[in-house]
Amino acid sequence: MCAPGRGPDSARAGDGEGWETRVTAARGRGDERTLGAGDLGGPLGERATLVQFSSAFCQPCRATRRVLADVAAMVPGVAHVEIDAEGALDLVRELRVHKTPTVLVLDRAGRVVRRAVGQPRKADVIAALGTAV
Repeated sequence: MCAPGRGPDSARAGDGEGWETRVTAARGRGDERTLGAGDLGGPLGERATLVQFSSAFCQPCRATRRVLADVAAMVPGVAHVEIDAEGALDLVRELRVHKTPTVLVLDRAGRVVRRAVGQPRKADVIAALGTAV
């Protein structure tokens, strides 16, 4: 995994830390806030949104992009939005994103319902969407 602003030397593929529920993630993580199109730079999905925080030289971020794009294409009403962590430092700080990739699952209203750090598996992303839709 890569910390925002760090290069590929800090990346370790397949080193995911797993999904957290919103209740756990909300404790001091800034996830209490509702995110909208203005925050994300793109529209929310009708049913859910997969938000990926990435950095330019992060190898696991590339694999995560593919997984999330596949899931968004497969599940109707789900959007995938990728945010360059280095270009959105205020949002990164507010949401306490410390490593990339970090994936947030938003419900249709833009509330964070799940959060994961590291490269997720497709099956895990699909399961995490169950809490949002």
